[in-house]
Amino acid sequence: MREPAPPHVRRGWIAAQAGLAVLVAAPFVLTALDRAWLLPTLTRMLAYGLGAAALDVVLGYGGLVSFGHGAFLGTGAYVAGALIHHAGAATPLLRWPVEIDGSLDALIAFPAAALAAGALAFLIGAVSLRTRGVHFIMITLAFAQMVYFLVLAIPEYGGTDGLMLPARHRLFDLPLDGDQPLYWVALVLLVGFLTIAQRSMEARFGLALRGARQNERRMRALGYPVFRIRLVAFTISGAVAGLAGAVLANQAGFVSPDLLSWQRSGELIIMVILGGQGTLFGPVLGAFALLLLEEELSAVTEHWMLVLGPLLLACVLFFRRGLWGQVVRAPAHG
Repeated sequence: MREPAPPHVRRGWIAAQAGLAVLVAAPFVLTALDRAWLLPTLTRMLAYGLGAAALDVVLGYGGLVSFGHGAFLGTGAYVAGALIHHAGAATPLLRWPVEIDGSLDALIAFPAAALAAGALAFLIGAVSLRTRGVHFIMITLAFAQMVYFLVLAIPEYGGTDGLMLPARHRLFDLPLDGDQPLYWVALVLLVGFLTIAQRSMEARFGLALRGARQNERRMRALGYPVFRIRLVAFTISGAVAGLAGAVLANQAGFVSPDLLSWQRSGELIIMVILGGQGTLFGPVLGAFALLLLEEELSAVTEHWMLVLGPLLLACVLFFRRGLWGQVVRAPAHG
């Protein structure tokens, strides 16, 4: 007979299902309470939750502190934004080696954003994963800054001013205008990724990734291709972060180079640590908590960062397993 899951695992699934129920009911409840204007904020939280969960694959499970995931988030946003921009201007996105036109079709734009971010992650990972520790952090940061300044050098996309988008993408010929359609897209993407990632982390791939984090030398001795496993994880993580960027571009109707900055990478890391590393659900909770704190504190005082800093420090000191660990009350060794 199959052994029953530990209590903290059962509590985790109950908490995750309760959270999903709340997110599904949110649009209807907010509309009934005449608070539908909060939906764009929730959509933004879902997008950052997706990006933070993607980072958790390499940070929480792989033990790789990547300071370059802002580059993947911003790449996805700019690819989606550029497709909208060129579709509105009736100009080609690329003229060489083949001509590619802009598009308002989400089934083209979202995969393109993921593909571009994933390709960038593959190239960066192929170099940076040959290093460890501080060197890995600095190389990912250096590559992210290179991408940041490269985008700033493209005047057609607004440079430091960013790129205003004339429309949103369409899904099955239905526009993602308004607050609810994009919210549902973001929620489906997040739930889909969490479902697939959870199963992957419990399968041989996830076990090998965690094994390489704990004892790389032993995993190599057992014949596991540690570099390839980490590169696959890094590439997938970057591609999913690109998807999150595409959602953010549509939600804001604007693409800012700030999405590519190292500060955005730092925010994603904070979300993962605040929510709980190596849990997938924790970083989503961390994203919601961090963005909610920013919204509420900024409404109270313009010096909200002075308040946010000590709060984050207290969470790190007293909640060693993150907010998710407090929700499920996981054991210290788990």
